[in-house]
Amino acid sequence: MKYRLIIDKNAEEEVIAIVHSPSSLTQQIENLVYSFSGADSLMGCRDDEMRKLAFDEIECITIIDRKIIAIDTKGNQYRIQDRLRDLENILPSYFIRINKSTLANEHCIVRFDATFSGGIDAVFRCGYKEYVSRRCFAQIRRRYEAI
Repeated sequence: MKYRLIIDKNAEEEVIAIVHSPSSLTQQIENLVYSFSGADSLMGCRDDEMRKLAFDEIECITIIDRKIIAIDTKGNQYRIQDRLRDLENILPSYFIRINKSTLANEHCIVRFDATFSGGIDAVFRCGYKEYVSRRCFAQIRRRYEAI
């Protein structure tokens, strides 16, 4: 297998892959290319501070008190101006919906805990827990079974 990267600021960006047959690698490359929007961060506000949050340091984005909140790897909460459905189109494919009001960075989910009432919680590295809906959990399970 050969790899070649050509950086030309004047050319239109294009990704070409020549393969003998489709595989999981070609599917991952395709997902990466289609999910990349050119952005790699969001602006978040906290108290008097406005900060650029890189996608990989965001553990989840959820709605708290009718506000869109991004929770980072340290557990800090930042207010985001964008709507959740707009963020879903901007964020990379490793952000998955875990309920109606939460997008989670699947790389930051440590485990899924069963609750006493029969539900499931996603536990993040920073310690934050968020409910996982049954419909979303079924999709997540299918996603992991396909790997």
